[in-house]
Amino acid sequence: MKRNLILTVSLIIWISGCATHFHLDFMGKETLQEVILIKSPAKEKILILDVSGIISTSLNQGLFSRESDILSKVYYRLEKASEDKTVKAVILRLDTPGGEVTASDIIYHEVLKFKEKTDIPVVGLMMGVAASGGYYIASACDFIIAHPSTITGSIGVISIFPNLEELFSKIGVRVNIIKSGEMKDSGSAFRDMTEEEKKVFQAVVDELYLKFLAVVHQKRKSSLSLDELKKIADGRIYTASQAHELQLIDEIGYFDTALKKALSLSSLKEANVVAYTYYPTRKTNIYATNLETPSLFESRSVEDLFRSLKSGFYYLWLPQISR
Repeated sequence: MKRNLILTVSLIIWISGCATHFHLDFMGKETLQEVILIKSPAKEKILILDVSGIISTSLNQGLFSRESDILSKVYYRLEKASEDKTVKAVILRLDTPGGEVTASDIIYHEVLKFKEKTDIPVVGLMMGVAASGGYYIASACDFIIAHPSTITGSIGVISIFPNLEELFSKIGVRVNIIKSGEMKDSGSAFRDMTEEEKKVFQAVVDELYLKFLAVVHQKRKSSLSLDELKKIADGRIYTASQAHELQLIDEIGYFDTALKKALSLSSLKEANVVAYTYYPTRKTNIYATNLETPSLFESRSVEDLFRSLKSGFYYLWLPQISR
């Protein structure tokens, strides 16, 4: 019996790793369901939406997940909220070191589009880490609150281009590349970069950095000039108290602080606090930051993290990768 169980679990994990997208579910629904986290006599609702982990279009969300990436998760929930006239505010909980430039920018854009379409306020609530791309997304919110122990900031861009040339040389592997121009294989993992290629990639990083600055400045221009912002936006991280002093966030507090602000911005005295999930039968509460995927076979391993970090450009705080 025990041997059969082990074989079954092994098969499920193998299928999870090999399939492009597959879910096995014994207790969920085929459509997003609303769950009430805090019940109120009022009919109005405040939605909790979580953005957690590496922001990427390629990170495997796990065997049980119905959505292949964080972009789909955010999009579906904002669409559902926009169709419900009783949803009067959103609390966007951020627990992420950032991630891909494009993925971060898309989520930022979707939040702005949601606000414009619905005129519903969005309050950002930073959890353990809301750095780089996480801070970029927070800039779309009407008000930003950080927990006292939050790590945020890391405003900047990092490009990651592994170099396997020495490793391949040691194991006797050679790679033949036929190209149409000198720069066609720029960033290749099979050889070192030339100085000219470094200049090209640096120019891309600089341009993306200026875009990041523009996004933050748009949110903070009433309290920070662009020159002041540049001085503190050198990639370093900040504690919540430091970020508040530098006026990168609006307040330090907890979930209750964010709820109070969401009620205030939506001119409500009370409201139901809700979330959307495919797994409404699971017991949950306001501190269940991952309402969408059961923890069993959930994909959050170091291997998944490294697989998601393909060559490219990132709004990301992950210093151990760049060493």
